[in-house]
Amino acid sequence: MDSPSKRERTRDRLQECALALFEEQGFEATTTAQIARAADVTEMTFFRHFGTKAQAVLSDPFDPVIAEAVGARPVGEAPLLRTVRGLRAALAGLAESDLVTARRRIRLVARTPVLRAEAAVQNEVTAAAIADRLADGVDAFTARVAADAVLAAVTAALYAWAEHADRSLEATIGAALDVLEDPRA
Repeated sequence: MDSPSKRERTRDRLQECALALFEEQGFEATTTAQIARAADVTEMTFFRHFGTKAQAVLSDPFDPVIAEAVGARPVGEAPLLRTVRGLRAALAGLAESDLVTARRRIRLVARTPVLRAEAAVQNEVTAAAIADRLADGVDAFTARVAADAVLAAVTAALYAWAEHADRSLEATIGAALDVLEDPRA
């Protein structure tokens, strides 16, 4: 595996400093100047990596992976099942090391109304990307309904997972997806 570039290391350091400060002081009370100072970079460098303070929490590499995994599923599958199974495949590829930080980020989002609102906007982008990948097999409306349904279930599961250290991400999201895949679950 290639070692991270300087840009990636700076971005990771900014995200970690932002998360630590948000947890310590609260999202609203933390400034981008404080984050930059903690990461030992300029505020301009912060904005080169993140357009907003919220993006320091919400930016992650998972959404494109989910859309790709959905697109990789057989076109003949029903759109909801294709989306569920694609998401399961993407989830299986997550590294355990990513999950510790993900839980901290999601917990912060779950507890911060402005971040929940920003996450909802971000979910719209993700739903559109998933629906686009489904469009080769179904009409746009059906694709969007399937994408929205799965993301709603996953969001509920993520917020529950973030608050319960005893739950695994895979089991919690798996339980939510089971409801969609088999409503008798």
